[in-house]
Amino acid sequence: MVGIIMGSASDLNIMNEAAAVLTKLGVTFELTIVSAHRTPERMFEYAKSARERGLKVIIAGAGGAAHLPGMVASLTALPVIGVPIKSSNSIDGWDSLLSIVQMPNGVPVATVAMNAAQNAGILAAQILGASDDAVFQKLVAFKEELKGKVMKSVEELKK
Repeated sequence: MVGIIMGSASDLNIMNEAAAVLTKLGVTFELTIVSAHRTPERMFEYAKSARERGLKVIIAGAGGAAHLPGMVASLTALPVIGVPIKSSNSIDGWDSLLSIVQMPNGVPVATVAMNAAQNAGILAAQILGASDDAVFQKLVAFKEELKGKVMKSVEELKK
């Protein structure tokens, strides 16, 4: 199971992309809002209880001063994938990206591209697929589907 969290409801349109790809791959997930700045106690409880609730990977999306992924990573030994979100109050998204990617040694956060929640979902499934053959096989099929789309475009271009 994957936990998908975000700092506010305004991030939902981006973070739903992680949920969509996990649904396609048959990976269960939970989706909720956990603000590092407005609900720090909720963030602590979420991260501290994640493993006991069955989570194996956490995807955390945040914009602006994006502390959510790093703070969650500091509270759990589960893998955390950060999604920097270009929010309305951000500095063209750079503040979010740098807040997530510049973690100190000992507190890693895997970071995907700006607004790339779909890639975060795929990466979470790949982490799970390393030890779950059913998820791995679904990823193989997903990658073949991507290849097929490209090859179809190649053929259409030839016409």
